[in-house]
Amino acid sequence: MPIQVNPSEYRLPFFKEQGYQRKQCRVGGDFFWTLNASFDTCQDVPDTDYWFDRIPSVPGLTVAEARRKFIDFFARHGHTPIQPRPVVARWREDLYLTIASIVDFQPHVTSGLVPPPANPLVISQPCIRLEDIDNVGLTIGRHLTTFEMAAHHAFNYPDKQVYWKDETVRYAYEFFTKELGIPGDLIVFKESWWEGGGNAGPSFEVTVGGLELATLVFMQYKIDENGNYVELPLKIVDTGYGVERMAWFTQKTPTAFHAIYGQLLDKARSELGLPRPPEEYLWAAFRAAAKFNPDVEGSLDAFYQQVSKTTGAPLSEVRQVLEREARLYSVLDHSKTIAMMLGDGVVPSNSGEGYLARLVIRRALRQLRLLNENYDLAKIVDMQIDLWGSDFPQLKENRSYIIEAVGLEEDRYKDLLRRGEKLVLRELSQGASLETLIKLYDSYGIPPEVAAEAAAKKGITVLVPRNFYSLVAARHRAPAKVRSIEEKSSLPEDVVSWARQFKPTELLFHKDPYARSFTAKILGVKGEYVVLDSTIFYATGGGQLNDVGVMEICGERYNVVDVQKAGDVIVHKLDRAVDNASCGEARGEIDWVRRFRLMRHHTATHIILGAARRVLGNHVWQAGAEKTPEKARLDITHHKPLTREEVRRIEELANRVIDERRPVLQAYMDRNEAESKYGFVLYEGGVPMERKIRVVEVQGWDVEACFGTHVTNTGDIGGIKIINVEKIQDGVVRLEFVAGTRVPEEMAALEDRMTQLSSELGSQGGEELNKVKELKDELMKLKESVKAYRSLWLSTAKGLIVSSKVNGLIVATLEYPEPDVKSARDALKELTDEFINSVITVAVKEDKGYRYELGIGREASRILSAEAILAAISSELKVTGGGRGTYGSFFTSEVPEKVDAIIKRSVSRIVSQNAQS
Repeated sequence: MPIQVNPSEYRLPFFKEQGYQRKQCRVGGDFFWTLNASFDTCQDVPDTDYWFDRIPSVPGLTVAEARRKFIDFFARHGHTPIQPRPVVARWREDLYLTIASIVDFQPHVTSGLVPPPANPLVISQPCIRLEDIDNVGLTIGRHLTTFEMAAHHAFNYPDKQVYWKDETVRYAYEFFTKELGIPGDLIVFKESWWEGGGNAGPSFEVTVGGLELATLVFMQYKIDENGNYVELPLKIVDTGYGVERMAWFTQKTPTAFHAIYGQLLDKARSELGLPRPPEEYLWAAFRAAAKFNPDVEGSLDAFYQQVSKTTGAPLSEVRQVLEREARLYSVLDHSKTIAMMLGDGVVPSNSGEGYLARLVIRRALRQLRLLNENYDLAKIVDMQIDLWGSDFPQLKENRSYIIEAVGLEEDRYKDLLRRGEKLVLRELSQGASLETLIKLYDSYGIPPEVAAEAAAKKGITVLVPRNFYSLVAARHRAPAKVRSIEEKSSLPEDVVSWARQFKPTELLFHKDPYARSFTAKILGVKGEYVVLDSTIFYATGGGQLNDVGVMEICGERYNVVDVQKAGDVIVHKLDRAVDNASCGEARGEIDWVRRFRLMRHHTATHIILGAARRVLGNHVWQAGAEKTPEKARLDITHHKPLTREEVRRIEELANRVIDERRPVLQAYMDRNEAESKYGFVLYEGGVPMERKIRVVEVQGWDVEACFGTHVTNTGDIGGIKIINVEKIQDGVVRLEFVAGTRVPEEMAALEDRMTQLSSELGSQGGEELNKVKELKDELMKLKESVKAYRSLWLSTAKGLIVSSKVNGLIVATLEYPEPDVKSARDALKELTDEFINSVITVAVKEDKGYRYELGIGREASRILSAEAILAAISSELKVTGGGRGTYGSFFTSEVPEKVDAIIKRSVSRIVSQNAQS
């Protein structure tokens, strides 16, 4: 354990009342509490075998029934049921996925900043963990990437105690004995220690017949930046009951996948054309799996050997059957995870949670390809939506997006299989290390198995770690750099320290965003920096630039050039140091035109986002934004480029909202109330670390937690025009737009460009399109003529060079008839491909000389290199350029005839020297 835990932490009145004994596991050494005098192990694998299939319990529960039984039990015991959160941790900036129920309350509730939504409460939270993804299927259900963590939580404040360890253990005992019907003397409480999310505390693992059914954590420490354990004033009961494990326990199936997926397992097996495995193989695997530790070398082989020994079946047959089953189970598990991630709005990409979604998809595709390469993953994902859609309505609501996104990813994967070999061989030339495999996956999306197959064709052996995907997932579990709670200020550190001593600034720009001037009390002056008790000057933040303007202090006029936040204090930077502030008061006036443009662009960003979600789907999420007086940009998550029709519809919807003159409501709300009312779309622009958050709602259209300044009615925006759309990275599309008076300004600039275009084309206004079509037709004809001309030149060149030989090699320099280096290079390649025993140079005329493209044929490259030839040329001629292998390029002012003679002499000398050596 990380710290020395006093055994008294685990001695509870409940254990004494019931007659529990504290024992030490003879295998693993852990201490545990039991009523059963015969138990000498902690009843957890691998210290004991699985034998829970022989333990009496209630009749088999489905996952949904187990979830409902748990929630109902704790609701009857005074816990308020609350809705689960998404599997994407939208309320966190330090974590991508929801990996446990406590994540729902970190860091806002666990830090004491925000009260819990109820106390005590009960929840069944869908979770995703990918660190053991490579073990899914192999361990017959001990590892899953997606699972539900049923939990009851109590938050104990210094002045309000709810319940703590003893009551928590009593609840567990009562639930398992009365609700699941498990004999009390078979329930073991194993002492343990838990850490996660910066918190820690002692815990009990509840184990029965080899299966851990729950973990009861008592969060009472915070881990500081130095790794020290600091006791928390807020002590939290943090439990986690495995819903799928409860279904498995009560159904008593040989694997958890039979219990979780039921008939879907049989349907998938049939659809994929897979045989049903012998029942005795599965039960033998059930027994052997308890001792199987995937992290121990040779454990998998021992697992197969044990099943073979138990069944009497050949080892090769056992391995084949169980490997096939493990792949099938992993495809089922992964396809549910994919549905859950995409259903909660994840867009597969190369970064963030999108990277993790793509990782799961590609591993699922790899496993599916080994089962049936002609079957579409999207079909199985669709089956998962049917199975789980009633439990998780977002799956059915977003079905079309989920299926389309999976289909696109499958197409990309197949394309990788077709073109990946060249990339693999290029990267593996530097060595077949783990880092190379990860680079191939991260940079090009090439799975390690595909890399190994491509390398094997060239006789290169690549060892793929069995836990490759787990390693990669662990690296991407959380953002590499977590955004700070407050945006980074450009103020000097000494100014920040100075400013923080003052009371929070009254934000007049929130009270009245249309105010243009104000008078305020001066709290402090430090050179050119000024702090007032109130201000209408907006400080940079939330993607919105600060206000500028003027400030008058004691009769002296200053320009306000920058405005920044230092905590809750607004700091004004003036164009020069303040000479006299004895009057104690300042009058300020903002640049209203600039402010109004910023307000229009900021509110327009909210409207565009709402329009994009309606046109493209609920998966659209803000990935970045910027608002300036000139224009605004919004980066959104989306799985494919936008069509012109989609862009037009977004723009039309946005302008309709403006015409409808919707109110823009701005108010501070309790965080729990806001989340309950609006959900996590609140955090499109970031997650404020505050108990009360400022909520900006474009009525009935978009709502976000936002600090920025906004118009109070959408009609004040005037209009929106999208001026540019581009894909800026995989899974992210950028929309740039202008609003208000910037729209006619942008249109005027466009008109100027059209006028200039008309002038260049020599056309009358409105005839530009016809003129362009004419020019396009002429260009196509010219291209055909140039193509024919180049072909003729190439044919002539081939006839000329065959007679130009040096030491048995064709050595020739040809002047290209046009100043086009690219086409000259193409011609050179064709010549050296045909004349493999040649050194050919093509000269292209430039302003101050010639660009020479040098190529060496395949046979000639055995005795010559571009480096050697260029080095020899340089001894006689001043050139700039370089070369390597079979290609070189250099520039010189000398004419082709002279260069040709020098190259021939150089080639002759190099060949002679090589012959002598």
